[in-house]
Order: sequence, then structure tokens, then C-alpha cells
Amino acid sequence: MNHSRPAPTAPLAERLRPKNLGEVIGQQHMLGDGMALRLAFESGQPHSCILWGPPGVGKTTIARLMADAFDAQFIAISAVLGGVKDIREAVEQAQVALGNGRRTIVFVDEVHRFNKSQQDAFLSHVESGLFTFIGATTENPSFEVNSALLSRAAVYVLQPLSAEDLKKIVAIALVNAELPAIEDIAVERLVAYADGDARRLLNTLETLAVAARQQRLQQVTDVWLVKVLGERMRRYDKGGEQFYDSISALHKSVRGSDPDASLYWLVRMLDGGADPRYMARRLVRMASEDIGLADPRALRMALDAAEVYERLGTPEGELALAQCVVYLAVAPKSNAVYKAFKEARALVKQDGSRPVPLHLRNAPTKLMKSLDYGKGYRYAHDEEGGFAAGESYFPDGMPAPDFYRPVERGLEIRIAEKLRQLKAQNAAKTGGDYGDPV
Repeated sequence: MNHSRPAPTAPLAERLRPKNLGEVIGQQHMLGDGMALRLAFESGQPHSCILWGPPGVGKTTIARLMADAFDAQFIAISAVLGGVKDIREAVEQAQVALGNGRRTIVFVDEVHRFNKSQQDAFLSHVESGLFTFIGATTENPSFEVNSALLSRAAVYVLQPLSAEDLKKIVAIALVNAELPAIEDIAVERLVAYADGDARRLLNTLETLAVAARQQRLQQVTDVWLVKVLGERMRRYDKGGEQFYDSISALHKSVRGSDPDASLYWLVRMLDGGADPRYMARRLVRMASEDIGLADPRALRMALDAAEVYERLGTPEGELALAQCVVYLAVAPKSNAVYKAFKEARALVKQDGSRPVPLHLRNAPTKLMKSLDYGKGYRYAHDEEGGFAAGESYFPDGMPAPDFYRPVERGLEIRIAEKLRQLKAQNAAKTGGDYGDPV
């Protein structure tokens, strides 16, 4: 083992940190039998990676377990508090370990907080094999991690823990911490409050344990729970629904074009203590999933509402969320892009990697031009109407799929008309069948 067993005085989240993969709760899409990260553990050869996911889902735990699995020295650096000095010290420790025939894993928490030069400092050492780099981030690594470093690391996406996962953690905590029994409705509230974050759940349980010991309670009730933890633990389910049922009701009300119901569920959740930032993220998702190109302004409206809330906070910023939810509810609806994206992903997953046709390849060098890269490509701007009728942009021999089928609502009415015109031009140019009109 690379780290000693936590002291009895350590935080509950640290004391209950899994000691092996079998103890990890959640992330089975990566850690289950035959899954990518499980296979990485079983390979016998560590590799650099980025663990991307929200707080409290196991990023640090997985990094530590990887060090244990390969009997590697584990060096943790916080990108919030650390800098080049810490990187230099990690390099020196890794060199010593290598001289003793031992591997090193350097774990950088919140790696997106490092600037470009700090991230670049890892590159040569990762390439030389001095150490294996593992970064943890809550932000999209495509935007926050240097492309050079990202190209040398596999990216694993961790998901928020499910309600069932969190309930298992509560059960484990009850056995291993000095906590009295917790009634079921109180557990439901704790799980909703944790919102997929195991650390948040365990820290809350630890707070409860202290208060329960002081009051010599035999059972944690829902009433006592709300009293101890205050307004932040107010129920999301005053009418009987749990947190995720409420967000589902909000989403379905927006999709169903009912502004009053949409406002009701938004206010219900805000009143119950839901994080307005979480609500803003869900509104952005609704704008893309259920409105899409029927009204492209909806996505901008949702992003603007999120930004306004960041500037004003509660309660002033919540009005922007209300304005957004009403707009989304009354906007024309289309899930055509959402469906097209899912169909495209499914096809790409099962179809294999077809080569890019030569006429679509870039040819910046003489060698590439001599190999016919870009030969025969028709520059659309030079064609009549800015459209190269009859041109194919799919891999050679691949039947043209029909992913995007706009609906007859909102702006997509005009989009559908445009696509019908373009397909007719294609058919006239080639004499072939370009599929049914949209």
C-alpha cells in the first residue's frame, strides 16, 4: 500500500475511502467487468489519464487505487495550492523511486487550475516514462487541459453517483461511524441533498454524528435532520416527489409548453434549496434537447440566464432563471438535432473508421498533393448559389444516412424547405435518389 490507514480522527470521507476496486461504489460504466478502466487496472501497465467528473464521485480514490494496483509511489499535488516547485519536487522523488526500481504516479487534483506552462512542465517526464500522470478535473478537459498533455492521456468520464449508490454509502457509514439509525425519509432527504456527491454526503453524515452524540439520540428523524441542518435541507418533495422527480416534472413542463407549470416547478425547487446553478445547467440542456433549431435563441437565453445568476446571485439572479424558463416553455419545440446526434453516435460506434475520401483531405504539402489529397474538391463558394450540387461528403461507398429530420415548427420550417431545395439540386445533378424530401 502507498498510503497508511487513516487515523480515527480523520474525516469520515477519508476513513471510508475504498481500499480496493471491489469497495468502490458507482462508476460501473468504467470499473465493471470488461470496462475500460477495469481493464487498465488489470493490464499490469499504468498509463497517464484524465479523470473528469463532478465533485465527490471518486476521482482521487481511483488514482490512489491505481497506485496501489501497480505498487507505485503516489505523489499528490493540488493545482489550487501547488506550483512549479511542487512539480520539481515530484520529479526528484520520481527519479529516486526509479533508481530503486519503483514506479511513480503523480496525481494533480483540479489540474485545470494549472496554467499552460505548469501543465507543459509534465510533458517531457510523461514522455520519458519517469512517472505516470493522472489529472483530476471538474471542467471539460477539451477546454481546460493543454492539447499536448491531453493527447498523451486517456480521458475517463465519471458520473454523479446515483441515489442507490448514495444509499449504499449511508449504510456503510452507519456501520463504520458512530451514528444512530436514520429513518428512511431522512435518508431520502440526505441523498437528494448530496446530489450525486459522496463527499458532501459523508461530510453531512459526520455533522449529524456529532450533533446526535451530543443529544444522545437513538434515531435520526427527518424533523430533527431539518432542524439541525437548517434551510439548506428543506424538502424538495413537499407534495411527495423527490428531488429528481421534481427536476423531471420541470423538464416535462417545459417540453409540454406550459409556462405556469414550468414556473411552479422551478420555484418549488428553488424554495426547497436546489442550487440555482444546477437549475441553470438543466435549462441549458432543455434548450438544446427540446427546442434546438426550432428557436436557436433559446440556447443563448439559457446561457445568458446562467451568466446573470453568476453576476447577481440569490435572490436577484433567480428572476433571470424564471424569465428563461418561461421563454423555453413557450418556444417552438424540436428534438430533431437531439435525435440526429444520437443516431449519428450509434452509427459511428458500430460502423468502424472509414477513411476520409481523398477529395476531402487537406493538402498543405507537395507530397500530399502528389498523393491526390484534395484532388477534385469543389469549393462551394465558387459554385452557383454557394452549393456544390451532387458533391458527396461521406466516406466512399457509405450510403448517405438521414440523421437530421427537421420538424415543421419554428425556424425548422424554413430549414426543412432549404434542405428540400438542396436535395432536389443534388438529385438533378446526379440523376440519382438523394432520399425522401425532408
